[in-house]
Amino acid sequence: MVLTMGSAPMADAAVGVDIGGTNIRAALISAKGEILAKLSERTPTDPLLVLERVIALARELDAPEVLGIGVGIPGRVDVASREILSGGIINLAGLDFVKRLESALGKPVVIENDCSMALIAEMKTGGAKGYRNVAMLTIGTGIGGAVAHAGRIYHGHRTAGQLGHICVSSDGPPCPCGRRGCVETFSSGTALRRHIAEAGLPATTIRDVLDMAAEGNEAAVCVLRQWAMPLRIALDNIAATMDPEIILLGGGLGCDAARALADLPAAAPWFCPPILPAKLADDAGVIGAGLSIFDAHVSSQGKRVVLVNGVPASGKSRLAKALSQRAGWPILSLDGIKNPFLQHIGPVDRDFNRTLGKASYQAIWSFIAEAPAGSTFIIDAWFGFQPKAQLEAYIDAAKIEHVAELWCKVPGSVAGERYASRLEDRLPGHPGAEYVPELIALADRAEPMGCGAVMTVDQTQEPDIEAVLSWLSHVFDGE
Repeated sequence: MVLTMGSAPMADAAVGVDIGGTNIRAALISAKGEILAKLSERTPTDPLLVLERVIALARELDAPEVLGIGVGIPGRVDVASREILSGGIINLAGLDFVKRLESALGKPVVIENDCSMALIAEMKTGGAKGYRNVAMLTIGTGIGGAVAHAGRIYHGHRTAGQLGHICVSSDGPPCPCGRRGCVETFSSGTALRRHIAEAGLPATTIRDVLDMAAEGNEAAVCVLRQWAMPLRIALDNIAATMDPEIILLGGGLGCDAARALADLPAAAPWFCPPILPAKLADDAGVIGAGLSIFDAHVSSQGKRVVLVNGVPASGKSRLAKALSQRAGWPILSLDGIKNPFLQHIGPVDRDFNRTLGKASYQAIWSFIAEAPAGSTFIIDAWFGFQPKAQLEAYIDAAKIEHVAELWCKVPGSVAGERYASRLEDRLPGHPGAEYVPELIALADRAEPMGCGAVMTVDQTQEPDIEAVLSWLSHVFDGE
């Protein structure tokens, strides 16, 4: 057993465990993804012994500050039911793994596919930091896969992301999944050893093969192509079907695979996201497993709202839509609720329009109040049309834990010009041209509501969504 200690101060922490084919790694992880302490030992071949060793390692790292234990599983996992469906190198299915772990440790347990745990870490502090749509393959004894969409691990029906089982040759070698020709059978570490043996190459590691190929050894060049070309095909398929911002290659052979792929460019210019080596190496699994506990802890807490606030024609709807597309959070807007009623009711006067706006405002907060804990919503509205005390009452009743306000700032002249240019698009009941002078004066004196942290967004320019997301991460997660 190996134990290493860090020097970061203790606060809330989590235990992250990564079950690998060779080693079980466990670590004490901070909310920022720092490793505070780390253990490792060889992985037993008996699944029951694996469970026992995970319990023992978690107990050794446990402390009052630990919120729970996250475990990366080598196999297919149904995250919703916390069930292990099938095993990879170690088959832990059928062990009632989570229940036994929670019973032994007395703390909540989160399980996830091991590659998904690694991707969580890489998106927080590693090679995918700042990206929200990412595919990752971990290349080792086999090939694991994970996909993130809108900043969250994508599970599909239950177990999406099995990228090692993309078929690259229908008559290829048999795969443990029951099919033939999965990329894992051509481009994993196991497959590399087979390629080397079949070529009679005097090499023991991928670095040997890369060095020999660089010196012009034809057999080594052939081995690299046999190993890397199927991976190139799989990556092109991932790019075509998922359109990720980047593809990360992790695991023990990730960096070497990226190097081998450098001589095998994408076959079509349509499908070429950057393909980068992961940065966190063997620590990615334990870091991600620990961070999964903080994600689960947040989702069990109160709700969060982003108030996209501004006078009419301040660009708030455009900002709300751009933020929703990047973050994956739903938008609730006054006009989104009110306009269908206006379409069916027909022409109404301004007083009725304002009454309908008040009812829509109440409907938005009633909807949020009924939403589950951990939900995040974007609310697109001119909040100043109602008293601040009313907003505070709605926030309190809906049990909102975090409020962030994006104040859409524009000069009155800009708001008036925009409003006047869109009069033909507005439904009857909305104020007409006579409202423009009133709007200009309103925009020049309006201020944010100030019910939480406020970021002013200059809406005379294209909004910087990355800067907005970074600020929201700081407000919501303390990053």
